[in-house]
Amino acid sequence: MEVSDQLSKFLSLKEALSISREENRENHRNFINPELVTMMGLINFDKLFVRARDCSVWDEMGQEYLDFLGGYGALNLGHNHPEISSALTLVEESPNILQAALNPLAGALARDLAIVTPGDLKYSFFGNSGAEAVEGALKLARAATGRTKIVSCQGSFHGKSFGALSVTGRDKYRKPFHPLLPGISFIPYGDADALAGELSVGDKAAFIVEPIQGEGGIIVPPVGYLRQVRELCDKYDTLLILDEIQTGFGRTGRMFACEHEEVVPDVMCLAKSFGGGVMPLGAYIATEEVWKKAYGALEKATLHTSTFGGNCRAAAAGITALEIMMRENIAAAAEEKGAYLKGKLDELKSQYPFIKEVRGRGLMLGLEFAQEEHKILNTLSGGALEKASQEYLGSLIAGELMNKHHIITAYTLNNPNVIRLEPPLTITYPQMDRMIEALTQVLRKNKGFGDMVMSSAKTIIGSLLKKK
Repeated sequence: MEVSDQLSKFLSLKEALSISREENRENHRNFINPELVTMMGLINFDKLFVRARDCSVWDEMGQEYLDFLGGYGALNLGHNHPEISSALTLVEESPNILQAALNPLAGALARDLAIVTPGDLKYSFFGNSGAEAVEGALKLARAATGRTKIVSCQGSFHGKSFGALSVTGRDKYRKPFHPLLPGISFIPYGDADALAGELSVGDKAAFIVEPIQGEGGIIVPPVGYLRQVRELCDKYDTLLILDEIQTGFGRTGRMFACEHEEVVPDVMCLAKSFGGGVMPLGAYIATEEVWKKAYGALEKATLHTSTFGGNCRAAAAGITALEIMMRENIAAAAEEKGAYLKGKLDELKSQYPFIKEVRGRGLMLGLEFAQEEHKILNTLSGGALEKASQEYLGSLIAGELMNKHHIITAYTLNNPNVIRLEPPLTITYPQMDRMIEALTQVLRKNKGFGDMVMSSAKTIIGSLLKKK
């Protein structure tokens, strides 16, 4: 095909910005992931959103939705923060990628990060995502210790690239890609005795753990758990890697969740809100001792690199995001607003047994839902009803909130019975009240999985008919 013919078939940026909802579906169906299009379309999660600012997004019809999903914790400062946009304008003529030089913005960002992170964390490596940060941290641990084995937790989520997936604790995501990295063991989350048993052998390079399990269902460990973890890692010369990708940057009411227990890791993984919700930016930061054991020689200086890592625009966004977070004391705001929201959710739990548990810290909250027992229906369906409720209840509730109340949420990947509430930390009290009222209306109508299926049936059938 001639170049001119190829160009004639292109969609320009201007055309892409004005694409219709159905054209968008078709592009994704034909060129990205057809099964995902089908899945999202069933509960009408394939809307076309065209504008966003702070906690609100608008669809092509001009209808406003409140974002209580917040990019899985990537939008602590909200959508399209004007200061982040201005920062990118300031560097629009700077060389964005130039490996034959030291990027001054990357250096400044690393300096700022060392100031705000706890303890003696000092040396940073910049990448583009949380999975990349985890990959780098695992490599660092092996290089620094000379050991190969890693301990992780059941129910954990650290990413879906090979190394990160190897330490992610759900078989659904791991099994299709076996064999993964060898030497990975999993223990129950929050169980310090189980960790002691693993580390006592003396052959583990690192223990990687989330201060709060996000995709595991917003699971908060027992008080004192992280302190015990730190002590055990010190005792058995094992590095402690804290995955603060979702919990970091004020989300839980502290700048970093480990600060609730005054714990300092050897390595910390960061991403999501690090780029201000605009630029992809991830990092791991390590102590000087650990870093130099791994890379403290000229011949080791380029063992781990990234083409786009620490590029000028990403670094500018990171510098500005950190400044905003510190200046506006966004962690304190998250603690205060989270206490208010959790109090309202606890009130709902006391009224509606459909809510099994409310848990979390700051503005990282999870609602776990329960179903009334349907013994006869489960017998008739061969257990299919129970299985379906375990996999789809959260998505049905999220669908109700989205389609009937314009509240965006989603279930947690490793526990689909839990919907997460992780709005931007700039959320207002009236906006939280609006979400509570919407959830109240959903709960009044539905007492279990069967009710949710019936309530969602019209949306699902309507979605199927539209696509025929």
